[in-house]
Amino acid sequence: MASLKELKGRIASVKSTQKITKAKQMVASAKLRKAQAAAEAARPYAGRLERVMASLASKIAISDSSPKLLAGTGKDQVHLIIVTSSDRGLCGAFNANIVKAAKLKARELEAAGKTVLFYLVGRKGRAMIIREYPKQVVRYFDTTALKNQGFAEAQAISAELIAMFEKGEFDVAHLFYSKFRSALLQEPVGRQIIPVAIPAGGAPATDAAVEYEPDEEEILAELLPRNVTTQIFGALLENAASEQGASMTAMDNATRNAGDLINRLTIEYNRSRQAAITTELVEIISGAEAL
Repeated sequence: MASLKELKGRIASVKSTQKITKAKQMVASAKLRKAQAAAEAARPYAGRLERVMASLASKIAISDSSPKLLAGTGKDQVHLIIVTSSDRGLCGAFNANIVKAAKLKARELEAAGKTVLFYLVGRKGRAMIIREYPKQVVRYFDTTALKNQGFAEAQAISAELIAMFEKGEFDVAHLFYSKFRSALLQEPVGRQIIPVAIPAGGAPATDAAVEYEPDEEEILAELLPRNVTTQIFGALLENAASEQGASMTAMDNATRNAGDLINRLTIEYNRSRQAAITTELVEIISGAEAL
């Protein structure tokens, strides 16, 4: 059994930890409101742009003159998996869930005989990917010095990915991130962003007659790189909101667990203290009787 001094020290230590987790929970809660608003504000534009891309792509016959981001390389062998993660911990299973989804996709592709490469954004997902795929990580995008990941980072990532694609370093790129649903629910998702994914049934049917000026291919050449940047930017915003939601939930659970532990230690301390007092009284009485 632990001594009274040890129990007292443990209680003080857990109380100190509880103050930290409570403070981090409050910080995450404050950051979540802003991050959630940004993610929700970006969704309509990203979704509408995707629909425009699908509409335009369905109206042209893919040929050698088509933009490469639409037509692809003509092969489907090398797949690049882009894994976005946070730079900070204390956010529960947020990073692990994204990495798990990316690894499932990698195994699925490898089982189909494809070559899988990784492009990593953020620090926390690195070790988990490198542990299993040490020779397949081709790029890191370092965000450790950034307070927030924004549109400038999305542009930089997009430019590097497009340059790699143009050089023939991969044929298909898949982006993995966590879609924010609520503070309690963040859903890991993966989507193809290069070349642009065209729905199997083509663009959604519409009654509107649309004429494009200039022609569809010229518009696509301009919009395709912008679409890649927009989808990455949306993913970064979704990740930011998901990270804060996961952090708030994790710190709330940690604070509650610390409270439960403090209660148990306090009960044990009081029992030990009572036992020590009883033992001391018995010794005093025994000594008095001996006199």
